[in-house]
Amino acid sequence: MTITRHPGGWLMLFPRPEWDLFYERIVALPMSANAWRRIFLGHATDVEIDASSRVLVSPELRESVGLVRDVVLFGNGNHLELWDSQRHAQHEATLLQEPIPEAVQSLVV
Repeated sequence: MTITRHPGGWLMLFPRPEWDLFYERIVALPMSANAWRRIFLGHATDVEIDASSRVLVSPELRESVGLVRDVVLFGNGNHLELWDSQRHAQHEATLLQEPIPEAVQSLVV
């Protein structure tokens, strides 16, 4: 797997084939997005899943998104998201206060 930082404050974990596709999209960004490219690629780390189905997240990546103790893991299409549990709860509470986007409304009827 490959782990990288999301600028929103969580980690993204990609199976290798999905990372390769994501990588191609990132390197194809225009030069005006160079700082964002640096965030995604500069923090990318290849990791192995151990025999107990665990992944070691480097201290640098944990610190970059504030992972301290309690975390939550979510599937999100082609990747997983690893969040600090308090940060996710705050993010979700804020999101639920906003109107449901039109693109999502047909899913929640």
